[in-house]
Amino acid sequence: MEKRTKKLIHLFHCAEAEELARKVAEQSDAIQLRSIAWSSKTLNDASYPFFRSFDDGFPNLFINDAHGIRGQHVAFLASFSSPAVIFEQISAIFALPKLFIASFTLVLPFFPTGSFERMEEEGDVATAFTMARILSMIPKSRGGPTSERFYFGDDVLPCFESGIPLLLQRLRQLADADNITIAFPDDGAWKRFHKQLQHFPMIVCAKVREGDKRIVRIKEGNPNGQHVVIVDDLVQSGGTLIECQDLSNWFTYFWITDSCPLTAKAIADKPPFEVLSLASSIADALQI
Repeated sequence: MEKRTKKLIHLFHCAEAEELARKVAEQSDAIQLRSIAWSSKTLNDASYPFFRSFDDGFPNLFINDAHGIRGQHVAFLASFSSPAVIFEQISAIFALPKLFIASFTLVLPFFPTGSFERMEEEGDVATAFTMARILSMIPKSRGGPTSERFYFGDDVLPCFESGIPLLLQRLRQLADADNITIAFPDDGAWKRFHKQLQHFPMIVCAKVREGDKRIVRIKEGNPNGQHVVIVDDLVQSGGTLIECQDLSNWFTYFWITDSCPLTAKAIADKPPFEVLSLASSIADALQI
């Protein structure tokens, strides 16, 4: 069977995702980096050459070599790390499909409002829905829409990728790879990940209330004598994970992806933290 030729991808990125974008481009000759003149100094680096803004602070953006991407496949690597940087990225995201490109792909490694997806009482604002509505309004490129899933509209085709394969690859490299037990800090984590990890022994923890305190206890499984790997999708304060690991031992490794570039940069080369890069997964997804 004849091997399918890889399509050439022109990859734009926000300022704080520059390092991840470079890693993605290194994965394939079919990915070329492109640049945008940004306004916010999210890298805290005064030497970065592409910052510009109006006197009132609003973004003054410029897509470099806009004519050069006509008829090409274009992708944008975003990082919605804070509300302050979302507006300028959305502005660029909405502008790119209008430049007569063949197709447009938005790569968003971390969906920041994902935990605010429902209304539990009257007056709650489901900001995940708001963000999805904004992204669903991305203009069509010349080639058409970019199947509704979850909150997204028909003009968006979401492709959901997982970091679990990166974890499995790292686990196979451990000296005690045959002595691993997977622990989930709560039922939610178990529901999300247990099918991808079902060939491992498992521990499920639960949060219980004792007075005004919430304490994590083992609900199922036994950690004795095992290398316990706690799996969860999101770390904020890390409190739940710390309570969960207190039931066994201190962390030897703390694996995290670079879905949030600023966080990955802050903990790089600081044991026990170890960054599992999404670069190869993103490069593969861009060829779908």
